Amino acid sequence: MLHHDTILEIASHFDLGGTPVAVKELTAGNINITYRLDMGAEADAPRYVLQRINTGAFRDPDSLMENVRRVTAHIRAGLETEGVDTERRVLHFVTAENGTLLYTAPAGTAGEGAWRAYRYVDDVTAYDRIEHPSTLYEAGRGFGEFQTRLADFPAEVLSETIPHFHDTPYRYDTFCRSVEADRAGRAAEVTEEIAFINSRRELMRSIVDRLATGELPLRVTHNDTKVNNVLIDNQTGRALCVIDLDTVMPGSSLYDYGDAVRFGACTAAEDEEDLSKIDFDMTLFEAFTRGFVEMTATNLTRDELLLLPLGALVLTCELAMRFLTDYLDGDVYFKTRCPAHNLVRTRAQMQLLCKMEEKYDAMCAFVASLVDGGDAS
Repeated sequence: MLHHDTILEIASHFDLGGTPVAVKELTAGNINITYRLDMGAEADAPRYVLQRINTGAFRDPDSLMENVRRVTAHIRAGLETEGVDTERRVLHFVTAENGTLLYTAPAGTAGEGAWRAYRYVDDVTAYDRIEHPSTLYEAGRGFGEFQTRLADFPAEVLSETIPHFHDTPYRYDTFCRSVEADRAGRAAEVTEEIAFINSRRELMRSIVDRLATGELPLRVTHNDTKVNNVLIDNQTGRALCVIDLDTVMPGSSLYDYGDAVRFGACTAAEDEEDLSKIDFDMTLFEAFTRGFVEMTATNLTRDELLLLPLGALVLTCELAMRFLTDYLDGDVYFKTRCPAHNLVRTRAQMQLLCKMEEKYDAMCAFVASLVDGGDAS
């Protein structure tokens, strides 16, 4: 954690209406550094999130924040048109002293880098693990609503905050180069994992190829739909708001659905070492899918809806490959807690993918029953 005075100095460059009285580091997430700022000791005192953008991962923070500004403004306008209070339904970013949504601390200072601030949403939970299907159903509704509210937004005007983020053929080529370079000297110990990825090369290009031919339309996508990126209201249990918008950019609806199911329907954590604990829970899958399809059925094409389970396979395999690539490169992208952390993550995703492959026909049948029959009781 940065020194308290450094955080306060950075916070002073945003229009927060005062000086924070307390700072708490928020440790969820693998990429950015995040703090909660309490503006008073009272229960109703404003709170904000202050976050340093990882410019190693996001090399153009100005374009990133322009994407975020456009998307949140569009969602906010839609909610306001419907007469919905937007306070807890969309992120509200705070203007910096330069009139933009970014403050860049000078190089060489303790807090150097690109910073942003937004209002903290109180009385909500971002679930890292979901065991009750009703909560995952709400997460499905949350991500489905995000898709629906942006269905009329021109995806092509958004920048690629991480070029080739879900371009799996490109990522596969990167993976092959990492295997050959073997920068960390680890390739010899992971020959089985390398072979696993190589055997699924064609699977991983199946969405990109469909986007290229127009079989799948280009849409605004979140691209990091872990269930903990949906805020669930503690009082009502309903999905309120989608957060962590750094990777919002053009893509396929299958990306958002697939990554959410990968995360939400797995029976263990992303870094579970005991592979026997890892399975794909069909009850949780069905709950999320029901919520997602309920919110998107009138906006996604029939082909998109029927292909949703393919997104789960592709995104799980892609993430396994990304973890393994980072392991081969010496752990330069994802935060790690030990030297083998990325390898543990790789094996966990591989195991999950195998479980998905076993249940793929059942996954497709369930989605088809929702799309064509309206229900799947």
